[in-house]
Amino acid sequence: MAIGWWTVLQSVPWSDVVSNAPKVAAGAKKLWNAVGKKPRSNSNAVTDARAIFSPEVQTISALESRIRALETAAADLQGEMFASSELIKALAEQNTQLIIRIETMRIRLWRLAGAVALVGLIVLATAVFTLTR
Repeated sequence: MAIGWWTVLQSVPWSDVVSNAPKVAAGAKKLWNAVGKKPRSNSNAVTDARAIFSPEVQTISALESRIRALETAAADLQGEMFASSELIKALAEQNTQLIIRIETMRIRLWRLAGAVALVGLIVLATAVFTLTR
């Protein structure tokens, strides 16, 4: 069983995997930097300037700042989604290449098994024919 896996691992286009690895790593790093380094927004902070305004003005100002914060968060999420989709695309391309190689090796293995079986039958028939003479 281990020999079969060894054969499959040998047939993997490691040069393609290695050449695409920096792209995948860069995409993952970019995604991590986009997600992990963001400061948390504090929408509950009240400034001294708001304290002198009427409650209606304070409410409108608070709503406007929350809307701006939400718009910024939505834009950031869209950028992160784009970065994630690029990373997923790169991984999907590598997965497709690996599947194609594995399918090719599976077909070759069946052909080789058929050829070995045919040679075995020929050897067996030759041995039987030689022994019966």
